[in-house]
Amino acid sequence: MRGEILGAERRRFWHDDDKLEIVASVGIAGASVTQVAQRHEIKRQQIYAWRHELKKKGLWSPDAGALFFPVDLPVAQAPVAEAPPSVAVELRLHGGRSLHFESTIDPAALSALIRVVDAA
Repeated sequence: MRGEILGAERRRFWHDDDKLEIVASVGIAGASVTQVAQRHEIKRQQIYAWRHELKKKGLWSPDAGALFFPVDLPVAQAPVAEAPPSVAVELRLHGGRSLHFESTIDPAALSALIRVVDAA
C-alpha cells in the first residue's frame, strides 16, 4: 500500500472564548453539530471534545444554559464600617448580549435581570 502526502497539515490554536462561541452556536437557528463544524472547518468530534473540556473547566453548562466565567472582585480583608466601593461590571451573555451593572447590585435582582434578558 502506498501513501501520498497531499499537503501540509494545518494546526490551529483555539482560545476558550472561541471554543465557547462555536460550542454555543450549535442549535441556534436550528444549526446542527455537523453544520457548525463545517462552517468552522473542524471535525464534529472536535465540538464534542470542546464541550467536555469547557464543562470540566466550568465554562459551559448544557443543563441551565448558563455560562460561568472566573471573576476577580476586590474583597475587603478586614471588616469595614462603610460599604465597599462600587465597581462597574460587564457580563456577556449568550448571543452577543451584555449587561452592565454595579457590583453592589442585589444578587436576586441580578438573577432576575439575567433571566429576563436571556429570555428576550
